[in-house]
Amino acid sequence: MTRATTRTPFCGIVPPHLLSRLADSDLHVADAARRTLTADARHRLTRGAVPWVGERHLAAPTTVERSDDRSIFDDRDTENLPGSEVRAEGGPATGDPSADEAYDGLGATFDFYLKVYNRWSVDGQGLPLKGTVHYGVQYDNAFWNGSQMVFGDGDGAVFGRFTGAVDVIGHELTHGVTQYTANLVYRGQSGALNESVSDCFGSMVKQYQLAQDAADADWLIGAGLFLPSVQGVALRSMKDPGTAYDDPHLGRDPQPAAMSGYVDTRGDDGGVHINSGIPNRAFYLAAVGIGGRSWEGAGAVWYDVLTSPTLPAAATFATFGTATVHAAEARFGRRSAEAHAVAAAWREVGVSVHS
Repeated sequence: MTRATTRTPFCGIVPPHLLSRLADSDLHVADAARRTLTADARHRLTRGAVPWVGERHLAAPTTVERSDDRSIFDDRDTENLPGSEVRAEGGPATGDPSADEAYDGLGATFDFYLKVYNRWSVDGQGLPLKGTVHYGVQYDNAFWNGSQMVFGDGDGAVFGRFTGAVDVIGHELTHGVTQYTANLVYRGQSGALNESVSDCFGSMVKQYQLAQDAADADWLIGAGLFLPSVQGVALRSMKDPGTAYDDPHLGRDPQPAAMSGYVDTRGDDGGVHINSGIPNRAFYLAAVGIGGRSWEGAGAVWYDVLTSPTLPAAATFATFGTATVHAAEARFGRRSAEAHAVAAAWREVGVSVHS
């Protein structure tokens, strides 16, 4: 049978509205933001064909050892992917913080999916994980392009290097997981769900690494990316969307926390990085409502939905939310506290769900 393909979206951790504010500022790094926006636009136009979601129905081979297979490349401030290989699986540390952080972050995400959900790499079939560091000059982003991760060094004034936040690496690699499972259409509500799923699992990668319960986690995405000059703590807050930053040059975090604040826009593929705050907060509420380790409660439910063959690629918040309620009922019981917590979380953010 011929394998179907689809076009993978360009998935950058820094949303275009934030880069646009920086590009329009009077900061000396505004040029870096403009170059980043230009590079990101080019990637959106040239994004490639990737395997379709039928891959999700294949079982991972059981006759081989499910080990990591990582390769880190150095682009040496060019934009010629993938660059020169500087560290292969099992190789010694390079001494370059970016390369070694990328190597460790890819490994942490691989371990999370394998040990928690028995998923062998992002495709479930052992896809080798590749990462390129030192991409471009003062490039203010990190992204998944359908086949690998790419990291900028940041501009040195607003953004530091993008390899230092393991939740960012987990976020971007989860776009690969979504690519091979639900393949959520990257526009409007399904696109916001695509972004939210990456935030949810990216946060859980960090929580898993820190052995944190849901109640102890910070629920911030990209904490540490902003340098001290910025009035902000992270790119996004799953616990309190709209509060991650409020800076004279970058503006105020525009994420809504409920459907009453839903932003209807043509920009950012219909506001995928903005409206993702709504399902993000639903996940946070479900995770703390269930309690314990998020990946064992709400995370397990969300993973069941993400990998279900019945979830439509153009799912709305209500469609996805209802699916999580059903998944919680199937996993924990129809009248379980877990199923109640999931349903209550969606209703708290103004999304109608049905059991």
